[in-house]
Amino acid sequence: MQQAEDFRAESRALAAILEDLPEEAFHRPTQFKDWTIDHVLGHLHLFNVAAETSLKGEEAFAAFIGPIVQDMQSGKTILQCQFPWLDGLSGRALFEAWKAGAETCADAFAVADPKARVKWVGPDMSALSSITARQMETWAHGQEVFDLLGLERVEQDRIRNIAHLGVATYGWTFLNRGEEVPDPAPFVQLTGPSSAVWEWNTPQEDNRVVGSAVEFAQVVTQVRNIEDTALEVTGATATRWMEIAQCFAGPPEMPPSKGARHKV
Repeated sequence: MQQAEDFRAESRALAAILEDLPEEAFHRPTQFKDWTIDHVLGHLHLFNVAAETSLKGEEAFAAFIGPIVQDMQSGKTILQCQFPWLDGLSGRALFEAWKAGAETCADAFAVADPKARVKWVGPDMSALSSITARQMETWAHGQEVFDLLGLERVEQDRIRNIAHLGVATYGWTFLNRGEEVPDPAPFVQLTGPSSAVWEWNTPQEDNRVVGSAVEFAQVVTQVRNIEDTALEVTGATATRWMEIAQCFAGPPEMPPSKGARHKV
């Protein structure tokens, strides 16, 4: 699957800016809920291993995810749920483990059947959707690391996978909040880093989102407020969507307030 290679490239892009980071820097808090770089890597590592394990079948995945789900159900935060599994792994040692784990995860999905159904914490999904979600999460959580280090990420057209996920979760965004899904879905026209133009849904002059694919991905992954982008949003439906867009699983989350997330 090409998406497996896109996930690999996304992971390597994040790894590249961390290679020479001193040990103490891994414990600096980011603008995302005060998670440190260490917390981010632990989160990515846990769910990369979970995704790879899901390819081994329902029984293997259930054995892996069981203790984590039990912690979630007891009221622990997603961050607290990863600590027992990491068992003290942190800093450069965690960085190396995450980096190696991302490669083996990419290797496993590269040869998997894209249509194979795999178990997950939420609903089952295809292997293709699973590895696309891993790229999305690596890119999204990578953003707080790039921001903290004052770096601008060099984006590639693999961002299209994340933009597509953002469009595909239009209905989910509303249903997850107990809201009726407005029909029709807005027309979306985005320009990728290579200047390629991608379109989704029926063209509509009065219900549309137009602009940078990177900025659209930033909004649907909630790493930027819509008002911190130059996206052109037309119509009440498109406006409401961009205010609450959420392309990731879990309970409803609200985007950061205007200016809260930015490059340091």
